[in-house]
Amino acid sequence: MDQQLDAKILLVDDEEDFIESLAQRLQARHLKVSTATSGAEAISQVDRQEFDAIVLDLAMPGMDGLETLKRIKADHPEAEIIMLTGHGSIKTGVEAMKLGAEDFLEKPVDIRQLLEKIKEAKNKRILILQEKTKEEIHKIISSKPW
Repeated sequence: MDQQLDAKILLVDDEEDFIESLAQRLQARHLKVSTATSGAEAISQVDRQEFDAIVLDLAMPGMDGLETLKRIKADHPEAEIIMLTGHGSIKTGVEAMKLGAEDFLEKPVDIRQLLEKIKEAKNKRILILQEKTKEEIHKIISSKPW
């Protein structure tokens, strides 16, 4: 990636060694990284702060990645979520995309590919938020009796 990517990322995976290692690799590339080891912890963090992208593991004990995806999207439809899996299937990938995932990558993840997907997710999120802001400004202006 030619330019430095300034993004705030949430990594969600029950494999602590994996997210620790991936977090270090992303932080070395100047990304701000938070981590969660369960779906419930991820939802809690997303409720408290905004992220440019969420990198979410599919297979986790308890609440899996698809359920976590559904719950995050229900309250935060603008959230950009990239699914990761060590044992994915085309069917699961299609289901994740239907539920609103931005993309679906397999482990071991290529760091350049992940960075590109994070960049795409951040840019898409910026466009969505800009459009939302324009709509809100339009509502305010049209409600005034100038």
